[in-house]
Amino acid sequence: METTGMSLKRGCVVVEDSDSVAPAEETKKPKIAECCLTKGQDGVEDDCVPSSENEPGLPEAGVAGKGDKNSSAEVEEEEEDGLSEEEEKEEEEPESFADMMKHGLTELDVGITKFVSSHQGFSGILKERYSDFVVHEIGKDGRISHLDDLSVPVDEEDPSEDVFTILTAEEKQQLEELQLFKNKETSVAIEVIEDTKEKRTAIHQAIKALFPGLETKTEDREGKKYVVAYHAAGKKALAKVRTAADPRKHSWPKSRGSYCHFVLYKKNKDTMDAINVLSKYLRVKPNIFSYMGTKDKRAITVQEIAVLKISAQRLAHLNKCLMNFKLGNFSYQKTPLKLGELQGNHFTVVLRNITGTDEQVQQAMNSLKEIGFINYYGMQRFGTTSVPTYQVGRAILQNSWTEVMDLILKPRSGAEKGYLVKCREEWAKTKDPDAALKKLPVKRGVEGQLLRGLSRYGMKNIVSAFGIIPRNNRLMYIHSYQSYVWNNMVSKRIEDYGLKPVPGDLVLKGATATYIEEDDVHNYSIHDVVMPLPGFDVIYPKHKISEAYREMLTADNLDIDNMRHKIRDYSLSGAYRKIIIRPQNVSWEVVAYDDPKIPLLNTDVDKLEGKPPPVFASEGKYRALKMDFSLPPSTYATMAIREVLKRDTSIKKQTQLNTTWLR
Repeated sequence: METTGMSLKRGCVVVEDSDSVAPAEETKKPKIAECCLTKGQDGVEDDCVPSSENEPGLPEAGVAGKGDKNSSAEVEEEEEDGLSEEEEKEEEEPESFADMMKHGLTELDVGITKFVSSHQGFSGILKERYSDFVVHEIGKDGRISHLDDLSVPVDEEDPSEDVFTILTAEEKQQLEELQLFKNKETSVAIEVIEDTKEKRTAIHQAIKALFPGLETKTEDREGKKYVVAYHAAGKKALAKVRTAADPRKHSWPKSRGSYCHFVLYKKNKDTMDAINVLSKYLRVKPNIFSYMGTKDKRAITVQEIAVLKISAQRLAHLNKCLMNFKLGNFSYQKTPLKLGELQGNHFTVVLRNITGTDEQVQQAMNSLKEIGFINYYGMQRFGTTSVPTYQVGRAILQNSWTEVMDLILKPRSGAEKGYLVKCREEWAKTKDPDAALKKLPVKRGVEGQLLRGLSRYGMKNIVSAFGIIPRNNRLMYIHSYQSYVWNNMVSKRIEDYGLKPVPGDLVLKGATATYIEEDDVHNYSIHDVVMPLPGFDVIYPKHKISEAYREMLTADNLDIDNMRHKIRDYSLSGAYRKIIIRPQNVSWEVVAYDDPKIPLLNTDVDKLEGKPPPVFASEGKYRALKMDFSLPPSTYATMAIREVLKRDTSIKKQTQLNTTWLR
């Protein structure tokens, strides 16, 4: 089937999934309101100076596996200033981006080749604005998460709002250095001007609320009162025996659940990135946060987050500091959230400037509602450069460690930052990890972590060097290979047997896969059929697709009968995945509009701010398709949209079709 013409704006392509297993494609620094750093602009206090808390390593590309989401690498903090001006310019050159994307992947490269519907495709612009793609998490109770309440639960135990304003920027800077172990034995003395007991108490409370880990005491010095802060881990503090009469002051109220749950509304940030920003501003480690699933970067998303022993009051204060984030719907609970506990995600998507007739749109949307779409793994599962993540995964499974190292570090064509290109060139020239590291201002990415590992363990121990990369980022590569095999096999299954169940197909009874027998076929529909991701703990269909799996793995020098790896982390047990997904709660409308800049739907924040919903003309220069649908976890909204438009969703294809979106 021919695929022509869905245009997307620059970078608008990575339509993430309804996913509980996917960190996003890139990790940029937060856009932080400058007002955070000084007091007085727009009523924002200067409490919001972020700490230089180390951030966990995040993947540069693709989608992680089902590993521990919050695992963090040992990461040095030597980056912040990313790109020089020249590199920034280089980043923004539209032509060079188009040229680079010539080397990216197409859907064909990753086995995405079939459609289930018979309607004629049409074009439309996806993600022209962030507000054109809105994701709301569906919790385990089936409720859709919304941000609709910014109030803070009233709590007698909370300190007064003064804690955020009583300390000067300079005092906060000194306290921060003390808190970050810059020198455990020093202390910071703050003079109490206009000394009263209330004033002293407020300073003690402010230091404890904003700088967990610091202790305070009052001292008289030359007739003046000072509040002295010192590190709780300093020798003085350790020597002090705690008693019931002298407990640690900032204890958490017993009557209150240990976890503050809240709804996070974010724009243009993936979930891990958002948590890194929050932890930086709260001066805590990212692993005290928990969540049910990661959400797309290039979108507006709404999801539930839980954090250990941080009050709603402190969290709500971040609303004054952070752009592109809003926190609300606070409550205290006894338990954190667990990855995968969600029921799915609800999507509201606007496709602008569509070319389809009303009849085509009607056919496409009815087909999506009644038949559904092929449950392919979307393009973001495979990375954006000429070295797909599945190739690295295949090399890991083959135990070809030199190839793993080369694939991750060698020069590659494709969209990459200037400093990464220089780092790769240095590596190709010298094979010296320290020299290549010097070219990287940002050492948080996979490349920086691997180079640091090679520097530490040497070129003869690539396995240990690779092991420095956080576990879920390493597993991302092998899960990408499994996804690549699965996509190819499903395309073949649909080509050979069509959209009906056949004897030898697999279905799930509970968590166990069983075969459909000849006299049983009429009891099942295509929506029941599953196919395996390759592994040691799955069975394969009892028809010719079983042989196709074997052939594909054999061609990749892998033994389908032995998917256990010498290194336990890389042993694949496999899993089952439905081949066709029928979205729930599908609705749509075609609207007319004249101004490409106007938002075509209201977000939760728009509603909180009392903005009226958009009003549509009966006639207009352009037409847009607004659609709503819910998907289960680990399914890709891009693949549903692909089925509606019948267009290739890869960045490469979009760039060839329409370079105007680059500008």
